[in-house]
Amino acid sequence: MPQVPILMPQLGESIAEATIMHALVQPGDTVVADQEVFEVETNKAVMGVTTSCGGKVLSLSVSEGEVVPVGAIMGIIEATEEEIERSGASILEEGTQPATPAETAPGSSPAAQDGAHFRTVGEYREASPGSGEKQSSGRGLPVPIGMRGAHFLSPRIRARMDELGITEADLAYIIGSGPGGRITIDDFEDFLNYVDGWPSRKASPMRRSVASSMQRTWRRPIASAGRPIYMAPIILHRKNHPRRPGITLYFVRALALALAESPECAGYMVGGRILTPRRIDLGVAVQVADGVMVPVMRGVNESTLDELVDEFNKVVQQARERRLDPGYQGGGIATVSNFGGFGLTHATPMPLPSESLILGVGAVQKVPVWSEEVQCFIPVEQAQIVASFDHRVVDGGDIGRLMQRLAHYLEHPELL
Repeated sequence: MPQVPILMPQLGESIAEATIMHALVQPGDTVVADQEVFEVETNKAVMGVTTSCGGKVLSLSVSEGEVVPVGAIMGIIEATEEEIERSGASILEEGTQPATPAETAPGSSPAAQDGAHFRTVGEYREASPGSGEKQSSGRGLPVPIGMRGAHFLSPRIRARMDELGITEADLAYIIGSGPGGRITIDDFEDFLNYVDGWPSRKASPMRRSVASSMQRTWRRPIASAGRPIYMAPIILHRKNHPRRPGITLYFVRALALALAESPECAGYMVGGRILTPRRIDLGVAVQVADGVMVPVMRGVNESTLDELVDEFNKVVQQARERRLDPGYQGGGIATVSNFGGFGLTHATPMPLPSESLILGVGAVQKVPVWSEEVQCFIPVEQAQIVASFDHRVVDGGDIGRLMQRLAHYLEHPELL
C-alpha cells in the first residue's frame, strides 16, 4: 500500500523547529484525516501536528524531547489509494528515509548542554599564574576597552561557535590572551573545558527564544523613564465595576488611548525613516514556565474597557496554558508588563525586538505625600510605572508627555 509521511509543518512565522512533547498515536493505530498525532512545543506555544490523510500508522521516527526541524518526516502512514486521492496527500517517494532530527537542538550541542555558565571576570583575574589557568599575555587590558582586536573572532572560533550553538554574548566572561585582548582559539577551548561538568540544565525552546529576543533588542539604544501613578481611582472603579476588570487591563486600555493620540511614540526607525503604527495592537506580558508569552490584543483603542474584559481574560488564560490562538500571536506595537504582581516596585522592562516601547507597572504601595490642603503628610496608594523605549525614535520629552496622558486616563478611569 502507498505510504504517506507525517511532516513537521510550518507552525508559525519565523518558526524553524519544534520540540516533541507527546506522541498521541503508536505504530499500528488507525487514524483519520486531520487527526492530531503529535503535541509539540515551539518557542511561542504548545501546538498539535495532524495527519494529511487517514490510514494505519506504520512507524514513528521521532521521540519525546527531540527537536525536529520544519519539513522533517516524523512518521509514516499506510493509506489506501482511494484515501490518498480523496485527501490529496503526498505519497512518500520510493527510497526516501525518514529525516533523522538533530540529536541536539541548535544552541544545545553536547558541550552547550553540559555547561551553559561561563566563568566570571573575577575568577579569571584571581587565577594564579601557576595554576595552569589561561592568563592574559599582558599585551592588552584584562577587560579590553575600545580596542578592535578584542572584538575580533577568527573564522575558526566562529565555526566552533556555530557548531556548539554559542553566541558572541556567551563569550562575555572570557578574557582574551591575544593581541589587544583578542580571544584566541586556545582561550575558547580552555573556557569550554573550564565549564565542562558544571551543574546545568538544557535551555527550553521558550528560554532560547527569550534569550534571542533580548540580544536583538539590546542592539538598539534603549532608555527608560518612570513616574508614580495614583491608584485609588482605579481601585475604587474596579471595586464598583460589575465585571471587575484586571488591573493590567486598565493600563492596557489607557496606553492604547494615549498612543492613539501620539502613535509616533511606538514608531519604528528603518534607515532614515520613522514608521508610524497603523493600528493600536498591544501585547500583555504573561509569565509562563521558563519564560514569558506576549499575547497581542488588536485595536485596543477601538473598544471600551468593559468590552475588552472577556478578550483580555481569554488571551491571558491561553498564554498561561501556552495554547495561544495564532490570531493573538505577534504584530504588537507595544507591550504592558505588570511586574508588580511579583511584589516588584521598580524594574526596567525590555521591549521586544519588533516593538520600540514597553510599559512596566510596579506594585501598589502606600506612601506619604504632602497635602497643601491639610498641611501634613497623608497616605496615598501609588504605583511606579516605567516606560522603556527606543531612544532613536523618541526622546524623554515625548515619553514624558505620553505618560502624562496615560496618568490622566488612569486617574480618571471613567474615560476608559
